[in-house]
Order: sequence, then C-alpha cells, then structure tokens
Amino acid sequence: MKIRVERDGLADAVAWVARSLPSRPPVPVLGGVLLDTGSESTSEHDDGDQTLTVSGFDYEVSAQVGVPATVVTPGRALVSGRLLADITKSLPNQPVDITIDGARATITCGNSRFSLPTMPAEDYPQLPSMPELAGAVAGDVFSEAVAQVAVAAGKDDTLPMLTGTRVEIEGDRITLVATDRFRLAVREFAWEPTSEASSGTAVLVPARTLAEAAKTLGGSGSRVELSLASGDGLLGLAGNGRRTTSRLLDAEFPKYRQLLPSEHTASAVLGVAPLVDAIKRVSLVAERGAQVRLEFTESSLRLSAGGDDEGSAEEELPLDFQGEPLTIAFNPGYLLDGLSAVRTERAHLSFTASSRPALIKPVGEEGQVLPGYLYLLMPVRLPG
Repeated sequence: MKIRVERDGLADAVAWVARSLPSRPPVPVLGGVLLDTGSESTSEHDDGDQTLTVSGFDYEVSAQVGVPATVVTPGRALVSGRLLADITKSLPNQPVDITIDGARATITCGNSRFSLPTMPAEDYPQLPSMPELAGAVAGDVFSEAVAQVAVAAGKDDTLPMLTGTRVEIEGDRITLVATDRFRLAVREFAWEPTSEASSGTAVLVPARTLAEAAKTLGGSGSRVELSLASGDGLLGLAGNGRRTTSRLLDAEFPKYRQLLPSEHTASAVLGVAPLVDAIKRVSLVAERGAQVRLEFTESSLRLSAGGDDEGSAEEELPLDFQGEPLTIAFNPGYLLDGLSAVRTERAHLSFTASSRPALIKPVGEEGQVLPGYLYLLMPVRLPG
C-alpha cells in the first residue's frame, strides 16, 4: 500500500479510533487500527483521490472514519493504534506519505520518518454491520444531553448496571438516565424516529463509550443517526462522517422513577457561577472533599466546611428562597457536577428534608424552571 493523506485529517481520525481501543488488549491485533483503501476501483498505476478508512474493533466497541487520500497503491495494513496516534499528532503540518512494504509501515512527513511493524491484517476481526436505522437527532442536542447525564454514571466495574446510560425510546422522545447510587441524572429530548418499531424500547449503553462518541459525532449543524438492534445487543451511532457501534450491557438498571420526589417543602433559585465559585473556595478545607454544609434562610445561603482540627471556611450568598429554613450537606464534587450540568445561568434547588434527596433543575432567562433535565443528589449525613 502507498498513499498520501493530509496530516490533520489523518491525526484526527486515528486519535478518534484509537481512543476506543483497550489499553491492555487480550491479543495484540485488538490494539491495532486497520488502514484500508479498498481495491475495487484503484490499480497500482492509477493515481486518484480515494478514501482511507481507519477502523478499530475490540469485539465490544467499533469505530470507523474515512479520510480523503491520494491512493497510489491500494491495500490494507494493521498497525498499533496508540503508537500511530502518538506519531500522527506529533507530525509537522505537511502531507503524510504512508508506505507498507512487507511487515513494515513507513510514515514520512516533511523531514520526519517513522518505521513501525505491522500486524497480520487477516487476523483482524470483521467490524459489525450497522444495525437498522431507528432515527436521528440534532448533533448539538445529542452531545449536550449525553454530557449532562454522563456525570452521574458509575465507574465501578463490579456494578455493571451502574456504569451504563439507560436509553429509553418512546415515540418522538428519548430519555437518557444514569446513576451511581449517590446521584441520578435524567435528560429528555425530542428526536425523529424513522418508524414506530423502536418505540417502547429501553437499552443500557456503556456510559463512557456513549460519552466519547457524543463528543465527536455531535456538533452544531450536524445530525446523529441512531441504529438499534436490541435483539443482537448492539447500538450504532453515525455522524460527521464517523460511525461507531457498541455492545449493550446485559444488566438490570435500577427502578429510578420511584426515587424522584413528587413534591418539595423548600426551594431556592441561585446564580450557578457564584455558587460554583463559593463551593470551590469553601471545600478547600473539607477533608478529602468530605462535605459542604448549606444553610438556607429566607434571604441568604451560608456555605461552610471543615472544623477546628483541619481549619474551617464559610461564605454567604444572597438567594431567592421559599419554605422553612433548612441545613443540608453534600459531597462538593457531586454538587459541582450537578450545577455545571444544568447549562443555564441560574439553577433551581428543591428539598423535602435534610436527609432526603435534593433536586437541581435549570432555570430559564424569564425565571421559569425548564423541563427536560434534572439532577438528583443524595445528601451527606450531618455530624452530631
């Protein structure tokens, strides 16, 4: 194989595919990326603009993207994904020539030249086909929704049901849900289903895989296509010239709706940025981020953390508060995640008791609580 490709397109493609590869592949070929130009329409003596397809697959997640290339000699080659990603992102901004000769790949760019071993491409598993198209959604809506929910997903692999994002499809609405037992995030948004076939479907997708895909597939002006084969345990996503598939998690997601309080006894509206800054300052003295206490009164919020032994801090903010005065404590990191996820200048916080979960919701410019997103946060037990 012999091709020439622009450096930026190649680096972006390889970095995106390599990101989904396992850090410790069970067999070496699963840590590789497959470079394939196809051979149907290109001969060794027929130079022309073609597409270089960069692919990765570890039997759980597949990723594939095409890059415009000038193909001199078509072919395919398998090389170390992470090594190729490191090389391509460090190359100068000049055209990149890739030549495969036997068991070596030579990468030349400007005055830089790399030679690295190839792996047997015939040993590489075939990528799964995209499932049947279920519908599409605006890219910016999809990427924001996934990010808002991903903050609450668990990271403990011993509890696989908590490491996923639940995707519920009902008509022209999709609901994303994630929880790690300490907080819960729910986001609902509209989409354009291709048929009613997928309505009433609920699947569990690895949260990290979904979040990584949403960052690059979504974007302003783009569309993300969702393909689903729940019977085969596969979800497909495509957008911005890229496509990825992921195996679904075979686990039972917690019955989360019963956790959502139907009413509240107190509520407050605060500016997100001032509250975030205050929490960051006050929590500096919280031992290992143990807790930040929030004391709500009619006209102010007093934040405090720490104690006599490790130092203490407190700060006061004005607020719009309704209900009986309340003192409640939270893990500061979890609280910051929820406030950052609302994506509005102000947030609505509602409470039932200091020992019961609190809800954080976005507030619009007119002061109204916006539907579509909520972040539930369990409080930390107050000392004494």
